[in-house]
Amino acid sequence: MRIIAGEFRGRRLAAVGKGDPGAHLRPTTDRVREALFNMLDGGRFGAPFDGTRVLDLFAGTGALGLEALSRGAAFVTFVEKGRVGQQLIRENLKILDCADRARLIGADALRLPRAEAQADLVFLDPPYGKGMGEKALTAARAAGWIAPEALIVWEESAPQVAPEGFALLEHRKYGDTTVTLLEAV
Repeated sequence: MRIIAGEFRGRRLAAVGKGDPGAHLRPTTDRVREALFNMLDGGRFGAPFDGTRVLDLFAGTGALGLEALSRGAAFVTFVEKGRVGQQLIRENLKILDCADRARLIGADALRLPRAEAQADLVFLDPPYGKGMGEKALTAARAAGWIAPEALIVWEESAPQVAPEGFALLEHRKYGDTTVTLLEAV
């Protein structure tokens, strides 16, 4: 895995190795990440990374949040419960020397602590088909993590319905991944 664009463009991230099947560690492929970020960066979403605070739920390796940092996000909070994922995020922050612009919360995305600041951009990449995405969004909103009009980028195996308090913007399909874009209302 590598960073696609921005400050860290071309830098390789820590090798996932065998990953963590028990924790459903399934990194977003470079190809899907590139298509996703090009779509976000080009057009109707303006400049969603410039100075933005980002929340990366079910962060895994941290690749989505790190890509946002590379493209100009001010700060990323990574939420990852799995020990393998936490270690990969720590390694990646060290590789990119950007730990001063990030925080790792080793917690379940369904049981978040109170937010110190709201996020304008939220990446949500729960284990596919387990119904955890909506619960994580509800938990994040209740704990004060989601700013009004925040953009939510939700990866799943199928299109998702907008939960209460969110408006559906669009769905995009990339191979076996469907990205549902929502806005907090």
